[in-house]
Amino acid sequence: MSRSIPELLAPELREVVGREYVRADAGSLERYGQDALGIGHPPDLVVIPADTNQIAAIARLCDERRVPLTVRGAGTGYTGGAVPTRGGVLLSLERLNRILEIDETNLLAVVEPGVITGDLQRAVEAVGLFYPPDPASLDISSIGGNVAECAGGPRGFKYGTTRRYVLALEAVLPGGEIIHTGSKAVKNVVGYDLTQLLVGSEGTLAIITRVTLRLVPKPPARATLRALFGDIRGAVTAVSTLIRRRVVPATIELIDAASLEAVREHLGRDLAPRDTGAMLIVEADGTEAAVAEEIDVAAQACRDAGATAVALASGDEEREQIWTARRLISLALRATGLLKINHDVVVPRGRVPDLFAVIQGLRDRFGLRIVAFGHAGDGNIHVNLMVDRDNADERARAAQAERVLFERVVALEGSISGEHGIGFAKAPYLGIELSAEAMALMKRVKAAFDPHGILNPGKIFP
Repeated sequence: MSRSIPELLAPELREVVGREYVRADAGSLERYGQDALGIGHPPDLVVIPADTNQIAAIARLCDERRVPLTVRGAGTGYTGGAVPTRGGVLLSLERLNRILEIDETNLLAVVEPGVITGDLQRAVEAVGLFYPPDPASLDISSIGGNVAECAGGPRGFKYGTTRRYVLALEAVLPGGEIIHTGSKAVKNVVGYDLTQLLVGSEGTLAIITRVTLRLVPKPPARATLRALFGDIRGAVTAVSTLIRRRVVPATIELIDAASLEAVREHLGRDLAPRDTGAMLIVEADGTEAAVAEEIDVAAQACRDAGATAVALASGDEEREQIWTARRLISLALRATGLLKINHDVVVPRGRVPDLFAVIQGLRDRFGLRIVAFGHAGDGNIHVNLMVDRDNADERARAAQAERVLFERVVALEGSISGEHGIGFAKAPYLGIELSAEAMALMKRVKAAFDPHGILNPGKIFP
């Protein structure tokens, strides 16, 4: 299959979508053949359909000819989920980018998969509603990709991940059949829950073409607190202290000293003084009274854990500055010129201190620069191994450290991926977390949806 497609396929695809939406030039193949992971495997053709019927026709053609078909959203993933591994056709969902409905009575939105997450958030907030999932890439990532990877984000502590908000899907199977799962009703227990099976399936089972999302009322008030610590231990202690006091803020974000330095050096933004060892961002939302109470408890928990400074954002402008800098950490780390190996491991909340002890142990054992930040409230920490890409020995040590990290995380009753998925980057490590029996069952599910194995081959399973 690699780099080889039937001679007549390209003309047939042009008949389906139009000549300008089938591309085979080197620039397009390279651009669509990679995601944020930065490892490219170009397709043979890029096809950009306009609607569900065109997608069904494309899938049918590829299935009949056994041509690999990889679906791509905005290409912001970190595990290669949208990157072809065996050539074939790359199907981009960029033209399916409409918000079809915002239902204020039933608290839901119906969108196409190419809608940018931040655009949806702003649209529903304009009518007093709220879509909580907020990946750091919200202004560039798409809803379809968020659903396929079950994206999370800082607000996962209080509101949960994308999975919690998907009520129904329209999807195309590899053979071209169009299916509808779930409904607009809040309760639905008819048959197997195919909706939730497709959420997080990384484009290996079906092509999502329409998403019905649950919304909630927009919280009337919010407050953002920034706490500084002399070292990472104090910040981690503050997180544990806050949770023990039974406060559930919208977010608890932890940023280590190396992340702060990267933002300072490469983006010219000062989140904290240079001697800061770690920073917490705590945000509460809800009614005015509840927000005031929660943020006071959070501030006291930080002080009790030894915070060197605790301050509330003075208004929306300062709040947005804090969050913009937080969302740019990954960009700042990439700007260092080092190879950024990003792992979104997750442990139970009470094990966050143990996870940071593991990270320090990896630094000491393998002599690596490791930068850690992320969603401390739900235990999802982004562990970034920063490696000289031209240093073979350092890359080898990083590979060893990756496996040890995953083994220790699973030993802490956690998971090797909290929101980035498996793709092909983490596929070799799947057996650390899943039994052979569980993987065999998953492969049988895959075969039921995709008997010819054309849809996103080479992903998830080693």
